[in-house]
Amino acid sequence: MDKPIIYQMLPRLWGNSKGSNAKNGTLDQNGTGRFSDIDSASLDYIKWLGCSHVWFTGVIRHATKETGGGCMPSNPQFVKGNAGSPYAIVDYYDVNPYLADNPADRMGEFEQLLKRTHDAGLKALIDFVPNHVSRDYGKVNPTIGHPVLGQDDDKSVHWKFENDFYYYPGQELHLPVPPVEGYEAYREYPAMATGNNCFSPNPGINDWYETVKINYCDTHSPTWDKMYDIVKFWAAKGVDGFRCDMVELVPAEFFNWLIKEIKKEYPDVIFIAEVYQKDQYRKYIREIGFDYLYDKSGLYDTLRTVVAKNVDDNGMPVELWQSAEGITRNWQYLGDMQPYMLNFLENHDEQRFASEFFGKDGANAFAALNVSLFLNPAPFMLYMGQELGEKGMDEEGFSGLDGRTTIFDWWSVSALRKLDTLIHKELYKDITDGTIDAAKLQENGITEHEALIFRKYAKALRFAAKSEAVRKGMSYDLCYCNTLSEGFDKTRHFAFLRDYGNETLLFAANFSDKEAQMELTIPDHAFEWMELPVTPMLNPETRIRMNIPPMDAVMFTLSEPGEPAV
Repeated sequence: MDKPIIYQMLPRLWGNSKGSNAKNGTLDQNGTGRFSDIDSASLDYIKWLGCSHVWFTGVIRHATKETGGGCMPSNPQFVKGNAGSPYAIVDYYDVNPYLADNPADRMGEFEQLLKRTHDAGLKALIDFVPNHVSRDYGKVNPTIGHPVLGQDDDKSVHWKFENDFYYYPGQELHLPVPPVEGYEAYREYPAMATGNNCFSPNPGINDWYETVKINYCDTHSPTWDKMYDIVKFWAAKGVDGFRCDMVELVPAEFFNWLIKEIKKEYPDVIFIAEVYQKDQYRKYIREIGFDYLYDKSGLYDTLRTVVAKNVDDNGMPVELWQSAEGITRNWQYLGDMQPYMLNFLENHDEQRFASEFFGKDGANAFAALNVSLFLNPAPFMLYMGQELGEKGMDEEGFSGLDGRTTIFDWWSVSALRKLDTLIHKELYKDITDGTIDAAKLQENGITEHEALIFRKYAKALRFAAKSEAVRKGMSYDLCYCNTLSEGFDKTRHFAFLRDYGNETLLFAANFSDKEAQMELTIPDHAFEWMELPVTPMLNPETRIRMNIPPMDAVMFTLSEPGEPAV
């Protein structure tokens, strides 16, 4: 198994350089990115960065309040934000008109994006949102020639095997938000169940009240066939994989059937599951057949609590802080499932690492990055702008000041505007090589600190993409045998080996806010288990000395002579 590296981008935000950023602004005020902004230069950059896949988040047509850009607005009472949630789908067979230069040719423009992506040597992922749709699904110019969920439902009963949705006969929906001034109140009669398994005609403010729950049943139903047709539609267009939203809310039997059926015709298509219950990981990999799973509840949460131990006042209660020993406990729990986890430090749901709610500075991410990216052959995902230390501290509108980059509002993201400059002036290579001076950076609106963050991300990702030890190799946790080693603190430091063929690498991460001066040894068992060659420079008696800056990491290439092993 090789190591995919996924670049997640929201096309609505990528390439939007307007920068006016009016709070709660309209599309006309704040602008939008388009498919054409994801041009060959952008895709070449992503490939250069070491990525193998691009996840185009929010492509499928969703509910919006917008009237321009070829959009047909949904009732604003239930739409979250002016742009709307990408996970409130109104047509599974369409893409968002606002992403096209010519909305009438939006599907053709998306197909051209797929071609550009493949021409760049990348694979394309999109969302499959199987659990819920917008409250007005199928009522906003549905694509002709495909079945519309719910169009043949018997609404006189709460549940029926043939129905696509759940109903409350004789009861009207009561939304937890008031009608928008100037618009009629949204009326849903009979009321339908809400997407987060809220089986009530009265969803609360914290429910996914903009969506309705899809009825699957635990055995093959007509709804299964409709959802299969949707996935097949996109696979036939050349989509290489699907990030499957909230799969734990959908019967596992459905996914087991779906994945097998799709792979009969498209064997290389991959399925990534958004799963949060660690005790269900093995089932979704071994029994259901997903290629990869989010490891949010495992490595991500562990690294976040380890970082919190050393970054003061980031909002996490002290009782949740965790020792670096938690990293060992996590991989031991996962065991042979490790290569199937999707590791990340950021995505659209989570707070930005550099936000005041998490790590406070993108430069504090390097210890966590080295563990998440290098510890095992598992895929790694980077979120757009992360490589420049985007802080996510804008107050965009519906999203609020929460340390996240909004998925609900029209907005122009600072790090993405700067990244656009780096890409289209071809400065990213100069920054990585260190051949650009401070004046040139300043001239292009890039700070030296941002350049430092970018350089370290780029070098790490590019190395991960080419190193066989990282892509395919065995891992060996060195922490247990170094608890008494000079300068090694098992609560704040983490060290491990990666080995494949003739390449042996040692990584050491310092999760402390102080410089670490340590020496490490490699035990006999590592030499035996990984079949490492014993040399005068590298043997169980060798002590490897290193200085590691705060919240940073180092890598030693042990397979080459002359490295700092003493």
